[in-house]
Order: sequence, then C-alpha cells, then structure tokens
Amino acid sequence: MDDSAVIESRPEVIDGLRRLLPARALLVAAEDTRPYECDGLTLIRQRPMAVALPETEAQVVAILKLCHAHQVPVVPRGAGTGLAGSALPHAGGVLLSLAKFNRILGVDRRGRTATVQPGVRNLAISEAAAPFGLYYAPDPSSQIACTIGGNVAENSGGVHCLKYGLTLHNVLRVRGYTSAGEPVEFGSLAPDAAGLDLLALVIGSEGMLALTTEVTVRLVPRPTVARCLMASFADVGDAGDAVAALIAAGIIPAGLEMMDQAATRLVEPFAKAGYDLEAAAVLLCESDGTVDEVEAEIAHMSQVLRDARATRLQVSTSEAERLTFWAGRKNAFPAAGRAAPAYYCTDGTIPRKHIGQMLKSIQAMEQRFGLACPNVFHAGDGNLHPLVLFDDSDPDSVARAEAFGAEILEESVRLGGTVTGEHGVGVEKLNQMCSQFDRATLDAFLGVKRAFDPAGTLNPGKVIPSLHRCAEYGRQRVTGGAVSFPDLPRF
Repeated sequence: MDDSAVIESRPEVIDGLRRLLPARALLVAAEDTRPYECDGLTLIRQRPMAVALPETEAQVVAILKLCHAHQVPVVPRGAGTGLAGSALPHAGGVLLSLAKFNRILGVDRRGRTATVQPGVRNLAISEAAAPFGLYYAPDPSSQIACTIGGNVAENSGGVHCLKYGLTLHNVLRVRGYTSAGEPVEFGSLAPDAAGLDLLALVIGSEGMLALTTEVTVRLVPRPTVARCLMASFADVGDAGDAVAALIAAGIIPAGLEMMDQAATRLVEPFAKAGYDLEAAAVLLCESDGTVDEVEAEIAHMSQVLRDARATRLQVSTSEAERLTFWAGRKNAFPAAGRAAPAYYCTDGTIPRKHIGQMLKSIQAMEQRFGLACPNVFHAGDGNLHPLVLFDDSDPDSVARAEAFGAEILEESVRLGGTVTGEHGVGVEKLNQMCSQFDRATLDAFLGVKRAFDPAGTLNPGKVIPSLHRCAEYGRQRVTGGAVSFPDLPRF
C-alpha cells in the first residue's frame, strides 16, 4: 500500500489512550502499527491511527468508553488469520488487539465445557481438555494459530464440521462489551436460554455487534478410533457426485474433504501425504467412533464410492497414517505460498450437487483470467476454498486475481449458494452481498447493527454494503467495467 494514505490523527484520543495503558500496550509509530495493517487478506491494507493491546478487562472497557465519547472507530482483532478483511483497520480508528487475553479459565470435565479468553488458540483448548478424554471439535486449518475470539467472530468451521458443526454449534456462552463499554452476555450453560437466540446472532457477526472477552465452549469425548478413507476419481464431476451420494446414503462422515489434481500436486511435495497424483480429484472421508462402528461405516462408504466410480480406495491403517492424510489437506495454504508469490483464497458455498459443475467453471475461469487455481474445500457442506495464485508485485496480476475471486463468488450465488461459508464477509465480499441480498434484507441487517451499536463505531464499513456501493456495483456489472472503491486501499 502507498504510505501516502492518510492516517487521521486524533491527539486527544492518543493522549487519552496513553493515560489508560502502559507504554508497552500502545503502538502509534508507523513502524509499530504496520504489522497490523491487514489480516490474512493481504490484498487490502490500511494502517490504524493506533493499536491498543489491553491486558485487563478494565482497560478494554476504558478504551471502548474513550473511543465512544470521541466517536472513534474501534476494530477488534484476534490472531489476524482471517481471510476476509474483517480485521482491516480504520485509518482514523483504534485497532484493539485481544492477543493478551490468552488464558484458559477452566475446564469442566463433568459438564464437558471449557471457559477461555478470546486470545486462546483453537488447538490449545483441545490440548487442555486432552487429559480428560475430551476435545474441542471445530478445527480450522489455521487452528494452531487462530484464536477462539476470531472463531466466534467468523463462525469458523474446519475439516470435521460436517459431523460436529461450526463454532455456532459448539459455543454455549459469550461474554463481552458493547461499543459503549456496557457489559453483555449471550447464551448460558443451560441447554437453552429464554428469549431470543442472541448467541446465534453474535456468532459470525465479525466484531460488529460486541467485543468478546470470554467464551464457554462445548467439549466432546474423543472417539475410540478414527480412520480415513482416501478415494481417487478420474473426473471432478464424479468426485462431486460421490459427495452427494454419500450424504444421500445416510452417511455423515466425521470429515469429508476434496482436493483437485492441481491441489494434490501442489501439496504432495510439501506434505508427502501419499496422494494419488494421477487422479482428477481426491476425497478424504473420515469415520470415527467405536471400532465396530468405524469398521461398518468404512465398509458402507467404500461401497458407495465404488458405485460412484472411484478409481482407487485407500484406508489408513494407523493413527500416524490418518494424520498424514489430513496433514496434506491442512497444509494446502502453506504449499500455495511456495508455488506463487501470493495466493487469494475465498470461500463461496454451494449445494453439494453442484460441486462438479463449479470445479469445471473454475477451470474455465483459469483460462479466462490466466491464473492457476488449485481447489481444496469442505466437500461435505459445499464450502469452497479455491486458491488463486498470482504475483502481488504485478498490478495487472492483482486485478485479475481479484476479478477471479469475485467471479467465483458470483457463480456460487448463481448456483443457489452463498458468498461465504466460514471466512466471513469483511470488506472482501461487500460487492457480492449486493448480488445475494436485496436492499430490504441489507437494511434489516443494518437495523440489527444499529440496535447493538447506534453510533456505528464498532468495526465500521464491514459486512453490510451501502446503497451507493450496491448501485455502483450494479452499474459496473451491467457495463462490464472494473469496480473501484477508493475507500478501500489496494495493495
């Protein structure tokens, strides 16, 4: 990004933050705030006026009240692994990092819950629960680094979300503060809570409604055994049909992932997972439970996959081999980082029956945009994760990558799907929100935002596009021109 981008300095706010925070918890110099200028969506960058790293809830409340009094935007941030620009800073605002809120407050073995601060890593919850034979089921590919607060903000999933659900299905309670610094709590430790289900509303709200300071998650027993079946297909359409056939047969695998040939060939030298590099697509189908349950389900899945024209089946014979199969899938993003100067991953979601059609559409887009696009995704729920490879030092390559990603999202909507499955909307998909929803629906979303944050200072400019933006995007789509919005600085 051009360093000439204007940072709106507010001395009275900076002075107020200095009174509230120790020097180690406030960053204002350009060289200190630059590491926070984007999240995992590196195509769009913006330095904040200041970065606050509070260490106590009292400091969080004081920051929120100060910023609210001065009408200064506050952008919450977790680990920064998000891929939709939900944590993109505001030039005239404060980026509030919760990285120091990283304590596991308790694990309740009998209640099968864990209460944690938002800066706790996803994987750390399972590590803390392991001595009790329990674990936290949602497992995003970035689980070694991503934090539970970010998972709540984006409603993250993972390779086991088909059977065990997304973050929404595994969180019981969220506590935090409004933009004005008022305490709020959603959900409860009881099986249900009275009144409107505001917990489901706040999960996936991308930090627009409240700032999270504590989360209670559901833990599940670790299964006795788990095995992974790897199936090869000579045609991506056959692989897509096989996914639909498994679900139609009444099978809900613990994990059901797909990788096309470009993805397996990209990741195999990196992970050495033993993928069939001649297959047009590979499915990873996992079964877990008791020994007898897994044996029966693997046999059932194998028959369905053979009937669906699988060319090769391989079942893990040890826990080490199972983990190796998954290591390749979970390391697809790092492998993409070795194959090109940059990659752009979006996450449109489509009905399972259209998986093969979508993959063939993406192949046509590769030719049209002149960029490679390996595909890895959560096949069980149709959640795509295409990896558009491009050169971030070439403005033309950047523009083509952005157009490629936008076309994938538009195609997802045309096929009856949605623009996001788990990454969120952030700033990345604002245009496509105009395609998916009519103005009345967008205004309803805005009404919910205003009910929680009347001043509109908490993570503004995300998720809900303006009327002007939708009108401009509609005109550009009709004329075939490029859409440019100067309020979003491009890298």
